[in-house]
Amino acid sequence: MDANTSGWSPTSALDAPVLRRLSRLDRFLPLWIFAAMASGIALGRAFPGLGALLDRVQVAGVSVPIGIGLLWMMYPVLAKVRYESIGAHVADRKLLGTSLVLNWVIGPVVMFALAWLLLPDLPHYRDGLVLIGLARCIAMVLIWNSLACGSAELAAVLVALNSVFQILTYSFLGWLFLTVVPHWLGADTTALHVSMWQIARSVLIFLGIPLLAGYLTRRTMVAKRGETWYNESFIPRIGPTALLGLLYTIVLMFAMQGTRILQLPVDVLRIAIPLVVYFCIMFGLAFVLSMKLGFSYAETASLSFTAAGNNFELAIAVAIATFGIASGEALAAVVGPLIEVPALVGLVYVSLWAGRRYFQTSPAAT
Repeated sequence: MDANTSGWSPTSALDAPVLRRLSRLDRFLPLWIFAAMASGIALGRAFPGLGALLDRVQVAGVSVPIGIGLLWMMYPVLAKVRYESIGAHVADRKLLGTSLVLNWVIGPVVMFALAWLLLPDLPHYRDGLVLIGLARCIAMVLIWNSLACGSAELAAVLVALNSVFQILTYSFLGWLFLTVVPHWLGADTTALHVSMWQIARSVLIFLGIPLLAGYLTRRTMVAKRGETWYNESFIPRIGPTALLGLLYTIVLMFAMQGTRILQLPVDVLRIAIPLVVYFCIMFGLAFVLSMKLGFSYAETASLSFTAAGNNFELAIAVAIATFGIASGEALAAVVGPLIEVPALVGLVYVSLWAGRRYFQTSPAAT
């Protein structure tokens, strides 16, 4: 599938089933993900000290081997972005305003409400979910958006917007939702001490590096070989490696935490339930709202996945740095992406089906 699809329209593929429009790698992505999870657990059980070894060297609170995977899976997606087209989306205040409301007002409130409603007796896990809800997606959303044929240019703008807001507001929102609001409810409060620099460092590393690499790659290669060669020869070669980076990251995450997760199946299930409900609510709400506002399919997909996804590397880093690697908050943060990955893969198929079903009489996305 060509992931650089801001001009894709479901009307151009009405006679092609959704699965046939996916590459073989994309078509069986859920299978590859579950295989990666199983491989990670097997690797962790075969080498019990592997988790501690992988976690020995960290950058911005994240294991370096996992950090490499995060950079690897983001670079090919960012290399596909047509940066020269971004300006049109920056000027669209309705698009950006909708994204800001979904991400920074509705998203945190929905996660907070679900955590307190479904985990009233497990404050540590509840706080971990709140940290996930406050960390808006800046990484894997690019992959989900790409698979769902969303606008790569709009996704890049929204990712940049979320990055800035995370730097400016994460500490404040953490204090608000972990300390102030619980106090209003008469419950125990939690102190969150995380500086803007900690967040900025995570954003600069896990977004800034692949963003700069992707931009320089496109600018250099297009100038040297031409846009046709870049889009038709270079991108098809490096594009699939984003998913390989994702699978590599999942293997390592399960190698580090899989045994612990298997030891607490009931706890993991209880953490998973509010997460699944959250992903469905946010995606469905964003998709319907975007349709009502008259956005194209490509824009609707980008807004929906940005609203539903979360920046798990930041949530994990903050949870470990603030509460410790053995804390309930850290466990919830780690479970977060493990539930998010298969959930959002499923929503990719839902998005493609909805695009074909509800946008078939719409003009081509622009």
